[in-house]
Amino acid sequence: MRETFDIASWTGPFDADTRTRAQTALENGSVLYFPNLAFRLGNSEMGFLDARLTDGKAKNISLDHTSGKIQGTSAVGEDAVRLAAMIERFGAGATEFVTGLLPGYAGLERARTSYRPVEVEGRAYSVISDDRLLHVDAFPSRPMQAGRRILRFFANVAPVKANGGGKRRWHVGEPFEPFARKFVPRLRPHFPGKSWLYGKLGVTRGQRSAYDEMMLSLHDAAKLDADYQNNSPQSAVEFPPGSCWLVYTDMVLHAVLAGEFALEQTFHLDVAQMGEPGRAPIRVLEKLTGKMLG
Repeated sequence: MRETFDIASWTGPFDADTRTRAQTALENGSVLYFPNLAFRLGNSEMGFLDARLTDGKAKNISLDHTSGKIQGTSAVGEDAVRLAAMIERFGAGATEFVTGLLPGYAGLERARTSYRPVEVEGRAYSVISDDRLLHVDAFPSRPMQAGRRILRFFANVAPVKANGGGKRRWHVGEPFEPFARKFVPRLRPHFPGKSWLYGKLGVTRGQRSAYDEMMLSLHDAAKLDADYQNNSPQSAVEFPPGSCWLVYTDMVLHAVLAGEFALEQTFHLDVAQMGEPGRAPIRVLEKLTGKMLG
């Protein structure tokens, strides 16, 4: 479930045993935990520990590193420039760290970087948008098509509080295959032509595949099933300030129960680049359904 690595350097080098253990654990559905790997804010960045930086609409502030465009923030002018620079510093560091730790992932693609300054606990969400419920990640507007993986690296930059406060608290659920076995028979076929229409209208960035539609249905079905949320196997995992973690969020059922001031870098990876492609969600779902989904 959680595999701990005593790594304190962002730049390595990492020995072969560590690299092999990290990739194997990831592909087996573990959360890689780095308790001594801290992303430290500079003195001029401490002012960004403020939930009011969000624009009040989006849950996260996001940065597109290819364009430098920042979204979801109330910051303007020089403050927005400095905030984007902090998020980019994290994203670039996370990319160097992950590619150094996982050199076998030659085709790893850096996607958007986000900053999540708002406390999760106590907010009101719709059921489908409530990440405090167990779910696997699936992007409605960004199809993974042939089953590209969603790998995410997180850092808790919250200040340390009295009595152990400032932790980011997750629940991690059962392995992907038994979860999928429960829900796949209950899923309704998606409406023919919907994926094509959404792609043509620009609702999605490209056309959703059958895999994308199934993953979205699994995401929603898990959140909407109160019995599953309350009674399925799950374990509590905590990430204190000054720690980082790495996980395939399209495979690991997770719920984010509490925490604020987290940075996150998303990566995408072709299934063929994995050491064990058969463990990818698309391959598991193809086995269960007897259909090609890519």
